[in-house]
Amino acid sequence: MTDPSLKKIHIGLYIEQRVEECEMELSRVCNFLKCSAEEVKQIYDSENLNSEVLLKLSKLLEYDFFRLYSQHLIMYAPSSKSFSLPKTTNLPRFRKNIYTKEIIEFILELISNGNKTPNQIIEEYDIPKTTVHNWLKKYKHDKTAQLQKNL
Repeated sequence: MTDPSLKKIHIGLYIEQRVEECEMELSRVCNFLKCSAEEVKQIYDSENLNSEVLLKLSKLLEYDFFRLYSQHLIMYAPSSKSFSLPKTTNLPRFRKNIYTKEIIEFILELISNGNKTPNQIIEEYDIPKTTVHNWLKKYKHDKTAQLQKNL
């Protein structure tokens, strides 16, 4: 139902999936959003949503739907200096990127399958060299330990 690569995000499908996972009644969603069942179904069909509605759904379903977009930016946005904020801005500044387990697995899979080298990952995704090498060390060790455990 969902695209694990996050290349194309259909937010309504993710919301519907989360409602099902939480086994939440449609009436509860309607009451929380102060809307009809038909409007909730329109949300499920929507590829895009108003950020206020998305924030409410994130709270109700206890899932950060905004992170889907953040991860998309990490994986697919061009890495250029023009993408970063200028030093003089009143917008909030974030100290570091958030790399989820899925992002790390995606990157390590690209490397292990031979699709990309660590240097290509560092350049194309603008991930610090030490971060990539730490992932390679840590998850190689975890994988070895798991294999030994299964023997």
